[in-house]
Amino acid sequence: MKMARAGRDDSLVSGLSSAEAEKRLEKYGENILSHKKAVHPARIFAGQFKDFMVMILLGATVISVLMGEAVEALTIVLIVLVNAVLGFLQEYKTEKTLEALKNMAAPTAKVIRDGQEIEIPAADAVPGDLLVLAAGDRVPADAQIVEATLLQADEAMLSGESHPVNKTDLPQDGTQETFRKDMVYMGTIITKGRGKAVVSGTGMTTQMGQIAGMLDTIETERTPLQEKLGSLGKYIGIGCLLICAIVTVTGIVRGEPVFDMLLTGISLAVAAIPEGLPAVVTIALALAVSRMVKRGALIRKLHAVETMGCAQVICTDKTGTLTENRMTVREIATPKHCFYRADGEKGFFAKNGMAAADSEDIRRMIEIAVLCNNAQLPQERDKKSLFHPQKTEHAQGDPTEISLLEMAETAHFSTGKISREFSRIFEIPFDSQRKRMSVAVRNRQGDRWLFSKGAPDYLLELCSHYLEDGQIRLLTPSVCKKIQAQNEKMAHKALRVLGFAYKAEPEEPEQAESDLIFVGLAGMIDPPRREAYQAVQTCKQAGIQTVMITGDHVDTASAIARDLKILDANGRVLTGRELDRMTDDQLERELDQIRVFARVAPAHKLRIVKAFKRKGRVVAMTGDGVNDAPAIKEADIGVAMGNGTDVTKEAASVVLLDNSFATLVSAIEEGRVIYKNIRKFIRYLLSCNIGEIVTMFFGMLMGMPVVLLPIQILIVNLVTDGLPAIALGLEPAEKDIMRKPPRKKKEGIFSDGLLSTIVFRGALIGLTTLSVFTSFYHSTQNLVVARTGALATLVITQLIHVFECKREDVGIFKMNLLNNWKLVAAVAFSAFILMLSIYLPICNLLFQTAPLSGSQMGEIAMYCAAVPILSSAVIPFKHQRRKQKEREKFSFPFPASEQ
Repeated sequence: MKMARAGRDDSLVSGLSSAEAEKRLEKYGENILSHKKAVHPARIFAGQFKDFMVMILLGATVISVLMGEAVEALTIVLIVLVNAVLGFLQEYKTEKTLEALKNMAAPTAKVIRDGQEIEIPAADAVPGDLLVLAAGDRVPADAQIVEATLLQADEAMLSGESHPVNKTDLPQDGTQETFRKDMVYMGTIITKGRGKAVVSGTGMTTQMGQIAGMLDTIETERTPLQEKLGSLGKYIGIGCLLICAIVTVTGIVRGEPVFDMLLTGISLAVAAIPEGLPAVVTIALALAVSRMVKRGALIRKLHAVETMGCAQVICTDKTGTLTENRMTVREIATPKHCFYRADGEKGFFAKNGMAAADSEDIRRMIEIAVLCNNAQLPQERDKKSLFHPQKTEHAQGDPTEISLLEMAETAHFSTGKISREFSRIFEIPFDSQRKRMSVAVRNRQGDRWLFSKGAPDYLLELCSHYLEDGQIRLLTPSVCKKIQAQNEKMAHKALRVLGFAYKAEPEEPEQAESDLIFVGLAGMIDPPRREAYQAVQTCKQAGIQTVMITGDHVDTASAIARDLKILDANGRVLTGRELDRMTDDQLERELDQIRVFARVAPAHKLRIVKAFKRKGRVVAMTGDGVNDAPAIKEADIGVAMGNGTDVTKEAASVVLLDNSFATLVSAIEEGRVIYKNIRKFIRYLLSCNIGEIVTMFFGMLMGMPVVLLPIQILIVNLVTDGLPAIALGLEPAEKDIMRKPPRKKKEGIFSDGLLSTIVFRGALIGLTTLSVFTSFYHSTQNLVVARTGALATLVITQLIHVFECKREDVGIFKMNLLNNWKLVAAVAFSAFILMLSIYLPICNLLFQTAPLSGSQMGEIAMYCAAVPILSSAVIPFKHQRRKQKEREKFSFPFPASEQ
C-alpha cells in the first residue's frame, strides 16, 4: 500500500479537481494491470520443435524420404505436428491468465470531482479520487473508506472468506490483517449498503496488482514426464547414431558395397527410432483426460495427468473443497435442553431422545428464526406468504439466514406455514455495531411481537427474562452464566453461534429492543463433505501429505481438520502472522509437522508452495479465488474449483467440476494409473525396437544377408507399434495402486529395473527372430521365405510381449489376460494384418513375402512360446531383489506417526 492515505487532505465533499486528477494520472499512470510483453504465438509454436526427440523424428522423416518411404515419412510428420499443436495450445493458454485477471477489473468508476458525481473509465481513477460505492458495484481500485452505511463487500476472490465482509469507516490502523475492514479492494463487489472511499492504490499497487505481479514472475516448469521423455530421446538418438555407424563401417570394411551398407544402416535407424512413442503418450494422456472428466476433474493441460500421479503434498483450501460451502445448524439449545443433529439425519434430538419438535421453547425459537429472516429456500411458496412468496431454483439470501430456514425444515417445521401466519410491521436491520437484527410482526389475531436474533453476548444484555418449558421466568445471574457457558461450549467446537429473543407488544423501533425474553441458541458450521474423510484417509495410505491452507479463523480451520483427521496430536497449526515471523529455513524445517495454515494471505500461499518445492516435493494446490492464482500457478499441479474465478481456472492445470477434495484424490489415482500404463507401453515399444535392432545388427555381424527389408520393418512398426501400444495405455488400475507411496519427482522412467527388463526381453525377441531366419534360410535356401519367417516371428513375439507388459511383478501365466478387451481386440487385429501380409498375393508382391506352410508356422509357434516361458522364470528373482531395495529406501514424506 505504497500510496495509502494519498489525497486524504482533499475535501471529502468535492473530491479532486479535474486538473489535479489529470496531474495524478500522469504521475501514477493508468489504473490497469500490466505485465511483461506476451510471447508471439508464432514463437510459441516454433519452440515446440526444439525438443531433442522431435529432432530425431524429423531426422527419421528425412531418412524415410531418401528411402522412398512416403507413408512412413508422412506418418512421422503427422505425429510431430499433433504434438506441436498440443504443446502450443498449453503454452498459449498460460498467456491468457493475466488477460482474465484484467477482465475482473471494473470497467467504470463513480467518483466525485469538482463537487459533482460523475462516471469515468476505471482506468482513469487516480489516488485521492473520492469513490461512490453502492450495492452491486465492482470496486475499481483499493480505497480507504470514509463513509459507510450498512456497507458489505464480497472479498472471497481475494481473501477466501466465504461470507460478505462488514465494512466500517472507523480507521483500523493498528490491525495486521491483510484485508482490512476500513478498506475496499479492486475487483471485489459491494453486496450491501452504500459508502464513499478515497482511492489509496491503483493499477499494480493494488492487492489485485500484487497478485498479477506474482503471476507474471512464475515460470512454467516442464513436468517429470516431459523431462524423462526428453532424456530418453537423447539417449535413443545417440545410440542409433553409434549402432548405425558401427554397422555401416563394419560392412564396408568387410568389402560390402557402400550403397548397400548405407541402405542397411538407414534401415536400422528406421527400426531403432520409436516414432510412435510421442503419439502413444499423447493419445494415452488424452484418453485419461476423458476418464477424469467422467469422475469430475477437467484437465486443462495434458501433461498434468502424469504429474498428478507423483503428488506428494496436497495443499487444499477448506471452504467448498473439504467442506460443503453451506452453513448448517448442528446444535440448538434452550437454557434447559440441548439438541443435536446427526449427519444425514432429519431432525434435532436431545441425548435423552427427546425431539426438538416436541419442545415449546424450540417452537418459539423456530418462529423467530423464520420470521427474523430475509432469505428464501429453493421451493415454491404460497403467494399469500409475505416473507418468502416467490419460486426459486436456489436458496437466496445470506448463508446464515438460509441455514436457519433449513434448520426449521430439518426440525420438522414448515417455514411456509409459519410465514403465512404473520405480517411484518417494520425491520431493524443488522449492523456491525449492534450485532443483531429485529423485526416487528403481527399475527392473524392482531397480536404484535418483536423477534430478534444476533450475537448471544449482545442479545443477553437486552434480556430481562427467559423462556423455559413455555413459561416466562426471570433471567437470574446463574441462568445467564449457564447460557454463556452453552455459548462458549458451542464456540469451542468452532460453531458460529446466534441467540434468539422476543417480546410482546413492542414499542416504536427506537425503544423496541429492551426487556427481551431470551429463548435459545443455534450453533452452525460449514460441515465437512461426507466423502472428504475417506479421501483424506486414502491420501494417508498412499503416502500423500494433506495440508489445509485457509483464510478462515484458526478455531474453525482446526475443528474441520480434526474432524477429517488431517490434524492430530502431532500436527501443528500456523497462522499467517506466525508465518511472517519465520524465516524460509525455519519454515522448511517445520513444514512436515504443520497440518493447518489459517488466516493466510495470497503471498503466504505462494510462499508455502515454494517451501514445499524447495524440499523436493511434488505439490498440488487447490483454490477458487483470485488470491489463490499465484500459488496455483507455482504448484506442480494447480487445481481450481469449478465455481472459481476465470483467473484461477486459467492459472490451473486441473479444474474440479464438483469442487470436491475426493475428486482430486480420484484424479491423483488416475494419474498414478496412467504413469504405470506409460511405463508399460514404453517397456513394450522399446523392447520391440531393441528386438528389431538385435535382429538387424547381429544378423549383419554374423555375415547374413539383410534380415528384414525396409518395407518389412515398416510393416512391423505399423502392426505392433500402433493399436496394441495404445490399448496397453488403457489398462485398468491395479488394486493396490493407492496403497503405495508416491514416486520421487526425480525418479527415472526406467526405475525399478525396467531398463534391464527391456533390454533382456528385447534381446530374446531379436535372438528368437534370428534363430528362425537362420533355420529357414538353411532349410529352404530361399531368402524370401526366411525373411517372411523372421517377419512372422518378430511380430508374434512382440504381440505375446504386449501381454507380458500388463504387470511388472508377475509372469504372463499368472495374470488376467482378458481384463482389457481393447488390448485383446488390438492384438487380434494386428495378427490378422500379419496373416494378410503373408498369405494375400498382392501383399506378397508389395512386401516381398511368401506364404508359409503349416509346419513352418508350427516351428515359429514353438520358438515364440519358448520366449515367455524363459522370461517368466526370471521374474521372481528380479521381483525379490526389487522388493528388498524398496524396503531399504522406502519412507513417507511425513512423520511415521501419521501413517
